[in-house]
Amino acid sequence: MIWALDVRLADIVRTTREPLIGQMRLTWWHDVVTDHAGIKGRGDPLVDALRQAGITSALAALISLIDGWEVLLEAGELDDDALTDFARARGGGLFRLLADGKGTAEWIEDAGTVWALWDLSGHITDEGTARRALALASGLLSAMPAARRRNGKPLRIAFELARQDVMAGRRAPAALSPALYGRMLRIALVGR
Repeated sequence: MIWALDVRLADIVRTTREPLIGQMRLTWWHDVVTDHAGIKGRGDPLVDALRQAGITSALAALISLIDGWEVLLEAGELDDDALTDFARARGGGLFRLLADGKGTAEWIEDAGTVWALWDLSGHITDEGTARRALALASGLLSAMPAARRRNGKPLRIAFELARQDVMAGRRAPAALSPALYGRMLRIALVGR
């Protein structure tokens, strides 16, 4: 469900032609996750599933994830600061949700940031921005202690995919392919 939320937020940004409309749609998600009464968004299958699973109680991580996507709507020019802000908020929030309180907070933030920069590189049409995202991810990756790279399996798989591609200078694939699926299985089974 966490991945489904990220996809839903990505779709908002991807399909928005007018930034103000996109911001209003993301504000709706802010309202959903901060609605302690559980009324806002009721009936939306994803909202209902998130509430049923108790994920909406991880408020800071959810808001960070939403705020990350909002950076892409607000930034006219995606300079390195905007890319880093996006990745730290989106990736950090997403990975904190996936970690569910396990692991080192700093490693989770950094791993999520690397992953989000890598993922953006495969979904953005501007080649220069994609290369800058990979360069930023590479710089952050080189500063991460190797010993902290081992955390829960979903995090490990996502991070290891990103790590391998960033180290090789490869953009993220735009879609799941048999080769990517094979890499995911190998990482799940043997860890690399």
